[in-house]
Order: sequence, then structure tokens, then C-alpha cells
Amino acid sequence: MPGALDGIKVLEINRVAPGSFLTMMLGDMGAEVIYVESPGGQITREKDERAQAATFLHRNKRSITLDLKHPEGQEALRRLAREADVLVEGFRPGVMKRLGGDYETLSKLNPRLVYCSLSGFGQDGPYRDAPAHDINYLSLAGVLSCLGGAEGRPAIPLNVVADYAGATLHGAIGVLLALFARQQTERGQLVDISYLDTTFSLLCAAPNVQDFFKRGTVPERGKGVFSGDYAFYGTYETKDGKLLSLGCTEPWLWHNFCDAVERPEWKEASLRARDFAGEADALHRRTRDEIQALIETRTRDEWFPFLMEHDVCVGSVYDLPEVVNDPQIRHREMALELEHPEVGKVMQPGIALKLSETPGSVRRFPPAPGEHTDEILSELGFAEDEVSAMREKGIV
Repeated sequence: MPGALDGIKVLEINRVAPGSFLTMMLGDMGAEVIYVESPGGQITREKDERAQAATFLHRNKRSITLDLKHPEGQEALRRLAREADVLVEGFRPGVMKRLGGDYETLSKLNPRLVYCSLSGFGQDGPYRDAPAHDINYLSLAGVLSCLGGAEGRPAIPLNVVADYAGATLHGAIGVLLALFARQQTERGQLVDISYLDTTFSLLCAAPNVQDFFKRGTVPERGKGVFSGDYAFYGTYETKDGKLLSLGCTEPWLWHNFCDAVERPEWKEASLRARDFAGEADALHRRTRDEIQALIETRTRDEWFPFLMEHDVCVGSVYDLPEVVNDPQIRHREMALELEHPEVGKVMQPGIALKLSETPGSVRRFPPAPGEHTDEILSELGFAEDEVSAMREKGIV
């Protein structure tokens, strides 16, 4: 079956994983992705052959190595850009201009080019040129100030917020919107994605942060409905020392839990308007202690199916080996076992976007760095002797 992005040509010029995840998503949905790497290798590359085969960030891509500091490498990039629909780059502002591959330059060669720049602080502003990583964006966006208990330092989450929910997903949406707009205008455009912007945007969706905009109430760590201190929303330790999560924010779902365990007196500890930003009161703390005592009477794997059957929002707190063997994950093909021609079976995450008519697919395993250099340069019109000369100079 055709992919949703069949016929779309994407260039990736990027050295970090969020940009590679973005282009992987486009490739999974049918786009032809060319990964432009430096001859010296990438930080997202694995040396071990099996690990490289399972490095899903580069699946469904072809790889060309180019030294973009060299004029001949820049000329190859310009030829690639003339035929591309999308270019994704992940450098600090100004780097691509020095390499002769900025939006202003390439859009003159290809006015239909959608050019997506992922950078920490965007293409302008006082922090434009500063370095940063996920934890710094979380700090500046106000996320860290909201995470963890009231005492001690903030909890530091995995880098899924700024890097992937922020830059990757917003970048993918921006690219698709620009391609859609191009159908009307016949012109591409610059998609300027800032890790900080997108992190702040995500934070603003949280109920206690919405309350700040509506009423001026400042969110505090350890307070609010999602702090883990409320009876209906948190984790509990089971008989076997494992954890079970409850997430019954709607009163009727909380009542389902109370009915299932035959404790109707707990129904009073349901969500109230003030809970979104406030501290758990004595009722919630007492109820939490009573629930904990009850949960300790059965194992996690006894509680989970029992509460599921009673229409309760419940989850087993899995480790990763348990996740990839969960029947729902397996049924939805989110843990793929693929047969690699050289190293045998490898596991990769599946495709989360499920389209009924144009589904995504894994068509190529991750390429070796520069695996398709000769093939791509030939397609661009470079003669064999030109490619040989570029290789002798270390350009490819």
C-alpha cells in the first residue's frame, strides 16, 4: 500500500537524535529520506553491527557522506536541495549559512522547499546563539519548577519533553503544515522550531498552569492533582513489591474503583475544583494510606486485570522488558521483531501513527554511514571520476 508521503523527498542535515526522529517519522510514512552525514561519523551512530541495525532513528533512509565545509560538498548539497521537498537541519543559528545551506540561499534555488530548523531558542532573540540541552529548556520553560515533591530539588524526567514531544513532534507538524500550505501557494517556507518555545507550549496545557493564566495562581511543586499525593491519582506498592498506578480523575471512574474494592466511604476523596492547584488535604492523605494498605494484599498482576474488568483507570508500572511483551503493545505492533539480512532478528519500536488507507512501514534498515553516497551522487549527475576525486579529497 502507498505511504501518505510517497513522492516527498526529505534531506536531513542534523547531528542529534530529535531531528533524526523527525525524519524517521516522515520516512515511516513513505517519504524518501536522504541523511547527509559528515565523513567523520555521527554521535547517533553505533559501532556494533547489531546495535546499528536496531538503531531505528535511521531506518527508511539512505545515507550520503559530505564534507559541507568544502565547496564541492556544498555544491552537492545544492543539487540535493534543488530536488528536495523538505530539508531538516538541527544546528545552532548561523551554522547552515556558513555551510552555504541556509534557507535564504536554498530557497532561491528551490522556492518550493520546506526548510525546518530545529534549534534551542529559535532563529532570533537574546538566547539565539546559546548552547543548551533538555534540562535547560525544562528549567527556562518552568517545567522543572512543577515536577517532584514539595521538598528537595525538582524531579528530572527523561529527555522526552523538550527533545521529542517538543522539537520532534512540533517539527513534524510544522513540516506537514508547510507542505499543506504549499498546495495552495506553490511556495515552501521556513519552519522555525525552538526547543524552549515548544516546551513552554506543552507546559501551558497542564490544568494547574492554565490556572495561572486564568487566575494568576502560581503552580507549586508537590501540589495539584497530578502531584501524586491525591488518593485517586498516584502509584501504590503491591504485595510483590511492584507498583500499580491509579488515574481516576473523573469522579465516576473513582467511584468505579471504590465500588470494585467495596469501600464506598472513599468516594468522598474524588476530584474537586480546588485540587488542580492545591495541596492534598487530610482526607486524601488518610485515604491514600488506607488504599496502600489494601493494595498490599494482592500482587500487581492480580490487581491489574481485576481493576480493568471494573472499568477503573489502572496501569501496571512496567519495566521495558515487560512493556515490549505486553499484549496490547504486541497487538498494536509497537514492538517489532524484524529479520535483518546480516545480524538476524532485531527489535525496533513500531509506528504509532495508524492510518487505515496509507499506513506507515519499515522498508529499509538503518544504512551504514555513506552507504548510498555513490548511488545518490550518480543520481545528481556526478560522473564516476568526479566522485573518485571527491573521495580522494575526503569530501565524501
